[in-house]
Parts: sequence; C-alpha cells; structure tokens
Amino acid sequence: MKQLSILVVDDEQNIRDLLSEILEDEGFIVETADSIKSAKEKIEKQDFDIVFLDVWLPDGDGTDLIPYILESNELTKIIMISGHANIPIAVKALKLGAFDFLEKPLSVDTILASIEKAYREIKLQQEFIYLKEKETKDIEIIGNSPKIRELKRHIEKVAKTNAWVFIQGENGTGKELVAKSIHFKSDRRDKPFVDVNCAAIPDELFEAEFFGYEKGAFTGAVTSKPGKFEIADGGTLFLDEVTELSPSAQAKLLRVLEEKEFTRLGGNKKIKVDIRVISATNKDLDREVAEGRFRPDLAYRLSVVPIYVPPLRERGEDIILLAEHFLKIASIENKVKPPILSDEVKQVFLKYNWPGNVRELKNLMERLTIFYSGNVIKVEHLPKNMLAGEIKHVEEIHKDCIPIKIIPLKEFREEAEKKLIEKVLEITNRNLKEAAKILKVDLSSLYRKVKQYHIEV
Repeated sequence: MKQLSILVVDDEQNIRDLLSEILEDEGFIVETADSIKSAKEKIEKQDFDIVFLDVWLPDGDGTDLIPYILESNELTKIIMISGHANIPIAVKALKLGAFDFLEKPLSVDTILASIEKAYREIKLQQEFIYLKEKETKDIEIIGNSPKIRELKRHIEKVAKTNAWVFIQGENGTGKELVAKSIHFKSDRRDKPFVDVNCAAIPDELFEAEFFGYEKGAFTGAVTSKPGKFEIADGGTLFLDEVTELSPSAQAKLLRVLEEKEFTRLGGNKKIKVDIRVISATNKDLDREVAEGRFRPDLAYRLSVVPIYVPPLRERGEDIILLAEHFLKIASIENKVKPPILSDEVKQVFLKYNWPGNVRELKNLMERLTIFYSGNVIKVEHLPKNMLAGEIKHVEEIHKDCIPIKIIPLKEFREEAEKKLIEKVLEITNRNLKEAAKILKVDLSSLYRKVKQYHIEV
C-alpha cells in the first residue's frame, strides 16, 4: 500500500492521538484537526487520500463537511466515526458521499480494514480515470487536410446533440474512431460506448446478442444475460457494418429503434432504454437501398446526420503526419527507439494509393518500427507492392528504358492475382472472410486460390 495522506478530524484529543499513533506506525502521513474550521484550513492547503471525520464537532455537524471535502477532491475517501451512531445519521453520511461509517471505540483491526477497503477503491478510481484519459487521447483524429478539418467540425457540431449519425467510408478509414470521438465529446461520455460488428453476428443469434435472454430461454442459457441495447443504456450503441444485417434482422432492429423498448428472449418484461445510435458502413447506402438490400425506412431512421470519412489518398497532407505519429506510438508500445523516414520514403508514401487506408499505414509503421528501430527507413525496406506504384506513366520512365522480363500472359495474370490476394490479406490481418468481401469473391473460391498459390494465412 502506498504512503497515504490521512486527515483525522475529531474534537477529542485522545482519539486524535490514538489514530495518529496507529496510522503513523503503519507508515501513513497524518494531519489532525479538532473542528470543521481547522479541517477546512488543512484541506485548503493539501489533498488527502482519506479523512476520518467525527460526527459531532464543536462548531457543527461533521456530515456538513462531507460535500466540502469531496468538492475539493472527489477521490478522497471519508470514513465517519461516532460514539453515538444511529441508522439515520449513518444513512445521511453515506448519501452525502461518505465511504464508511465506524463506531467508537475504534479497534486497530477495524481502522486498518477500512483503510484497506478505501485504498482499493482509490486505486480502482485512479485506474478508471487513467483509462478514460487514455481513451480520450486515443480518439484524437490526426490531420490538418481540408477534408479532415471539415470532418472535425462536423464531429464537434453533432457531438453536442443527441442526433443519430450514419458514417460512410472505405475500410480502414477510421469510422469507429469517428464514432468514439462523437461519443466522448458528448454528454454521454461517462456512459458506455458499445460497439457491435453486425457482420460478425449470425442471423439466428441476432435477438440474443442485441436484446439479451433470460435463464432457460434456450439450451445453454444457464444464466440471464443483458443484450447490447441494455448494456448501452444511457450511452452510445455503435452499429458497425450495419448494411450486413439480414432483412429479418433489419426489421427487428427497426421495430426496437422506433419503440425504444424490447423484451429479452424468454422474458415478458418490457425494457426501455435511452441510447444514441451511431451506424457505419463501407458501402454506398443509397445504392444498398436502391438495389433492395437495405430497408429504406431503417436507412432514414439511422441516417439523421450523415458523415463521410475520406480515404487516405484524398488527404495527402496528412500522410507523413500520420506516419510519424504511428511510428512514435509503435515505438512507445514496443519500447524501442523510433525509426526515421527518409525523404525518398516520404515521396513513395505521397504517391502510393493506400488501398487499406489509415489501417494499412498504421500496420506498416508498426512493422517498420519493430524491424528497423532507431534506423533510417529507406525505400528498400518498404513492401514491393508500394514500389510498384512508383511508375505511373510510360512517359515518366527514363529514355534508356528499364529491362522488362517477358513472361507468358497466363503466368503474368497468376502472379498479379497472387500479389493482389497477398496484399488484401495483409490489409485484413489474414482474415479470409474480410478479404473475400473486398475482392468480391466467394470465400470458397478465395480459399482455393490461397492453396493454389501457397499463400500463408
């Protein structure tokens, strides 16, 4: 246990002396006060981890000091002590924010046990604050290009409202990052952000995942479980790849979104929720509706405020800024010295098309950090497919020409196909299902190609 700072507020000298002796023997830093006035003077000068506070003090009710202490430092744990304890006083103190209530005479074991509990609570709160701060930093959208500045303006504007948002953009552009940014800049920031990958939920599990179930609702339901809607109550529900939902799932989702209530599987109790819905897709929503794959009424319900996330190729000014940001992050996470990008590499980055968008750039920077930490990243360190994009027009090739190896057309096609599959698998982190979607082929067809070309997955 760390060296906690503790304030003892009691009008009895012997109690102050006893507590001071016990706590100092345990290695704590102890201050004492004999009244509300002297306690306030101490609290103005420093923060305390724990305050032992007597109920009856010469200049007032000790419970009246609780709001003052918590206003000064909301993490302070207040342990009330009283020789005339009764239930109404204890209830009042706990309602005002006291952590514990001890009755005099105090024993060493009781005091230390209460401090131990308070310390665990303090640690949990500090960890929670750290994670919230880290999460807030992690949602920062890096970039100064015109399109990103416009995106940031939209986020700031819509975050202040409760409007539902529909985010469109290619894979890897950062749609989830935009959704999180909207949530953590909104009044719902202290409530849950629940993200759901709609493409990963089988149709037969839709109701169980979204609405939850009661014990015994189906074989294997040994306990009750809340669904995504219930977990997100008060916060934000992020429906990623929402256009992948089946027609029946779309109908069920629409009904709940309109009624704002649902019933768990196997239950009969109506559950009402207050949620903000943010949806996203990598597809053209208008085309999905026009071609009958997505319900127009659900599209209208979800797309109150549409937001478009531009691909990396449309925000060239941000590429180097993002690359250096990811190098720094990767070096911290892997505890190595960040590499430096050569000017030639920067030129390649600016000319490259980035089909995998920001996700591809981030993964590449992490890989380069691991393999070339502390070094200068040169062109030869980059994946070959990036260099192939360097020559864009025949007239750009030097007049002396570059020797070209002539191979049969079939062999050329197979080699190009293999490289394309390898590239898409790299972008999707070897996820065959996701790769098949990008390549617009059946999963079984892609699997045969992977085996044919001996591609590692």
